[in-house]
Amino acid sequence: MRTQFHDRDEAGRLLAEKLTAYANRPDLLILGLPRGGVPVAAQVAMRLNAPLDVFVVRKLGFPGHPELAMGAIATGGIRVLNPEVVVSLQVPDDVIEAVAAKEQDELKRRERVYRNDLPAPDVRGKIVILVDDGVATGSTMIAAVAALRQSEAGRIVVATPTIAATTLQQMCEVADDVAAVIVPEEFYGVGRSDENFSQTTDDEVRELLHESNHRVTGVS
Repeated sequence: MRTQFHDRDEAGRLLAEKLTAYANRPDLLILGLPRGGVPVAAQVAMRLNAPLDVFVVRKLGFPGHPELAMGAIATGGIRVLNPEVVVSLQVPDDVIEAVAAKEQDELKRRERVYRNDLPAPDVRGKIVILVDDGVATGSTMIAAVAALRQSEAGRIVVATPTIAATTLQQMCEVADDVAAVIVPEEFYGVGRSDENFSQTTDDEVRELLHESNHRVTGVS
């Protein structure tokens, strides 16, 4: 049984095999969560013959322990909090607001850098496959799904190479469909899923978006 991927490209190729029912549809859009989700999404988009774009979501990390998600924010003013973390740690409102303000600045910066100030794609009525390179607590993905619902996406598919078993059911409740390759009972972090789990850069994200746009439109 597979427990690891060689890299994000292999993860994307294997994930695309789980999504072949959506291939070649004119109303299909692949959205990668930057940064790490974009290389995976690029492979999915190429194999399903669909356009690729990014959907910016920022995790609200607990001060001093940024990997611990208090929640997340997404394009469209969406904010989702993780009540288990917020309540159990008694996180004050002013701490949440301070972290959210900082992450909002980074969200806006990334949207500007990746799109060159072009507007986000119109998702109304479309099948949107939302791709990340792994899902642990699910707070980031839940925020993304909520934002897409607000934008009137027709069908939302959560797709990821690996997802914690405890989070899979939660994703099934918020999305219309969920696709994954590895669903471990014991989830030790997204970074453990790939042998070559190097940090994806902003330049790599821009290049992948450019390559996908050239493939779909034929415009360089």
